[in-house]
Amino acid sequence: MGWLLDAHVHVLGADVLWREIIGNGIGLASAVLGMNRRTAAWPVGMIANVLLFTVFLGGVFATPQDTDLYGQAGRQVLFFAVSAYGWWRWHANRAAGSGAPAVEPRWATGRERLTLLAATAAGVAVAWWALTRLGSFGPLADAWILVGSMLATYGMARGYVEFWLVWVAVDVVGVPLLLRAGYYPSALLYVVYGAFCVVGFRAWLRLRRAPQPATDPQLEAIG
Repeated sequence: MGWLLDAHVHVLGADVLWREIIGNGIGLASAVLGMNRRTAAWPVGMIANVLLFTVFLGGVFATPQDTDLYGQAGRQVLFFAVSAYGWWRWHANRAAGSGAPAVEPRWATGRERLTLLAATAAGVAVAWWALTRLGSFGPLADAWILVGSMLATYGMARGYVEFWLVWVAVDVVGVPLLLRAGYYPSALLYVVYGAFCVVGFRAWLRLRRAPQPATDPQLEAIG
C-alpha cells in the first residue's frame, strides 16, 4: 500500500498528495448530493473521510505535509460516525414517506438552537484543551473546525437550514489554518466549499419557503 500513501503530484514547488486531491473531490461530490437531498451523500462522504484521515496525520504517515492536524483527522472519524446516523435517518425518512424526499428543510427551533449553542461552546473548550496537549497545529482554530463540522453534519441529518451557514463559518476559519499548515488543495477546496454552501443555503431556503400542496397528488388522482 506504500504507493497509495506516497503518490503525489508536484505543483508550484510543493508536493501534493493525490489522496488529498481525490478525498476533497469526493467530499465536494457528497456536498452536491446533500444539497439535492440524495441519500447517497452519506456513503460517498464516508469514503472521503477515510482518505482525508490519512492525509491530516501527515507526521504519522510520513507524507509530504509532516504537520499533524489532530482536530482535522479526528473530525474525519466523527464525520464517519455522524454520517452513518445521517444515512440511516435519511433512508428511514424516504422509506416512511413513500417516495418523499429524504429530508424536509426547516429552521431549528429556539430551544434546539440554544442546546446546540451550549454544546458547541462546551465542545470547543474541551477540544481546544485536548488538541493543545496533543500538539495539534493551530489548536483553537482546529477545535472550532472539529466541533463546527460535527454541528453542521448533525444539522444536515436533521434537515436544519442553518447547517449551511455553520459550514461557511467553518470554512472561514479553515482556509487560513490549512494555508499555514501547507495543505493547499484542502485550503482551495474550502474556498470552493464556502461558495457552494452559500448556493446550498439559498437552495434549501427556497425549498423551505415553497408552498406545500394541500392534498396528496396521488389521492387526487385516485379521486
